[in-house]
Amino acid sequence: MAKAERNNQKTNALRVIEASGVPFEWMTFETEEAVSGIEVAHILGLDADQVFKTLVTQAKSGAYYVFMVPVALELDLKKAAAAANEKAIAMIHSRDLLPLTGYVHGGCSPIGMKKLFPTFIDETAELFGEIYFSGGRIGCQVKMNPSDLARIIPLSFADIATSA
Repeated sequence: MAKAERNNQKTNALRVIEASGVPFEWMTFETEEAVSGIEVAHILGLDADQVFKTLVTQAKSGAYYVFMVPVALELDLKKAAAAANEKAIAMIHSRDLLPLTGYVHGGCSPIGMKKLFPTFIDETAELFGEIYFSGGRIGCQVKMNPSDLARIIPLSFADIATSA
């Protein structure tokens, strides 16, 4: 299959969004491997504050949570645990991402995972009419209003990011 054809195939995330009826746009870009979120923002000419990375964690209780933070920032694990009302939260190992979510590192979308997990997005998302996040494949990004995202997945806005 040609690379252009592969980049235009819809992902599970895109199918879920389309079925929801919320307005969105998606875009693709050429890449051979996962690139950092800051590089994604640069490639697409976007403000890095509006581009969010999707991070999957596991709490001490065993529960899984998804967190979305701007690509230039890091997830503050203490703030994340407080937002989820958990004692402690840790990032899952990269090798556990695909079996748990159905997505690979660098292409993990908060939408269309194998199971719906409680999801938290940094409160800065509310500053923007549109944010960008992974469309479920490396080289695919979704543009959507944050409140529309909350209509698709269980989403809470919280102060969860810290400077890198």
